[in-house]
Amino acid sequence: MLVNRLLLSCACIAVLEAREPAVVEHVKVYSEPGRFGGWPANHGIWSWGNEILVGFSAAWFKTTSPDRHPMDSTKPEEPRFARSLDGGQTWTIETPREILPPAQGGRQPVALETPMSFKQPGFAMTIRFLNNHTGPSLLWFTSDKGHTWKGPYTFPMFGLLGVAARTDYIIEGEHTATVFLTAAKSNGREGRPFCARTTDGGLTWKFLSFIGPEPNGFAIMPSSVRLAANELISAVRVKSEPANYIAVYVSMDDGASWQLRSNAGDTGAFGGNPPSMLRLKDGRLCLTYGYRSKPFGIRARISHDQGRNWGEIITLRDDGIACDVGYPRTVQRPDGKLVTVYYFNEAAKPERFIAATIWDAGE
Repeated sequence: MLVNRLLLSCACIAVLEAREPAVVEHVKVYSEPGRFGGWPANHGIWSWGNEILVGFSAAWFKTTSPDRHPMDSTKPEEPRFARSLDGGQTWTIETPREILPPAQGGRQPVALETPMSFKQPGFAMTIRFLNNHTGPSLLWFTSDKGHTWKGPYTFPMFGLLGVAARTDYIIEGEHTATVFLTAAKSNGREGRPFCARTTDGGLTWKFLSFIGPEPNGFAIMPSSVRLAANELISAVRVKSEPANYIAVYVSMDDGASWQLRSNAGDTGAFGGNPPSMLRLKDGRLCLTYGYRSKPFGIRARISHDQGRNWGEIITLRDDGIACDVGYPRTVQRPDGKLVTVYYFNEAAKPERFIAATIWDAGE
């Protein structure tokens, strides 16, 4: 009952009038005739100053698809990277063969035998599920900003019915990292987030805890930030009929247990949309997410009090022609501006494309 009252009281924040961000510039990242560009949130985003690398999927566009994603599921959904060297203004597309899954001619997964060095300047890793939303999941990593990748490496199931990974992790030390994943529920369907940790560079992983109770619908795709030595915060995509929203959980004991802190707002119909949470240089928390009801678009919200309350909705754009948008990932440039990358659609081009919005969150 207490949780329900908290959700209801916090949900009222979402009805505040939307406002425009201080600066908006929309940039095309990837657009290809006959292709469906999608889901950056599944792959991850990394930045080194003004150099930004983001992963996404390049599927095949198909208008007659019975699925709400207009794509041809009989053809492969191929992983891609987009790289910008100028803070998101221009992008080049890369397809390293090393990141191809085994079914697409990539290498077969093996066990990791040499510890990853998380503190290398060019380090990044991506952990993602393969054929379905309950796993298994595989891990790839790079030590040179994604120019070359090692992997895939097997990733544990932690004794769960399934693990559907999308890339969300926090580096804690040379060989220590915490990852945030989604487990299959007790009925075998996707739907419950959890966290795990390695202290030996990924040779072994320890299950820490579930983030929140098992939902009636689903709670998936956490996006997480460390607030203090023992304090973590994670924003989770929740579908609980009739609502779709972002639930924000906090752990005060370094991931051993979690409590609901707030509801960061409605994400629209059709299953909602995953959040991307970022701690800004001034300490505020920023959430970006897709909105899957009319007007379809990309939104943001800011918290000044570590996720307890969220400011008015910031509309980054609301010109989508259908609900099939979002899955953002956001980074902050050295000059303080934010770069939010997501997939989108517009009337002039029915294929889904990857776009970036460069904006200023103000003060």
